Amino acid sequence: MSTPILGWHAHVYFDATTLDQARALCEAAAARFELKMGRVHEKPVGPHSDWSCQLAFRHALFAEVVPWLALERAGLTVFIHPITGNDLVDHRDRAIWMGQVRPLDLSVLDEGPTTFVL
Repeated sequence: MSTPILGWHAHVYFDATTLDQARALCEAAAARFELKMGRVHEKPVGPHSDWSCQLAFRHALFAEVVPWLALERAGLTVFIHPITGNDLVDHRDRAIWMGQVRPLDLSVLDEGPTTFVL
């Protein structure tokens, strides 16, 4: 039985030297696609050990957003995972990395049901 994918999160990682680049990338994605740009976090948030900005988008946009990020990320690391209702499995087992794989603090994630809101 296949697990339905409700949506996707792409987390753009950056540091103080790439903050402006990451903000511009996320703003360009939000202007180009029907997605939700989260806050630009200048500190680790949730399971992410790096500064990040989240882009949330519907499953139907995957084929447009992910190739665009691959071409436009200009060296930034992007962590992409599906939203299936199981945060731990989605982050640990179903992730896609563009660039350097970074550590995640999986202890903050649950295996219980979650929801996807765009």
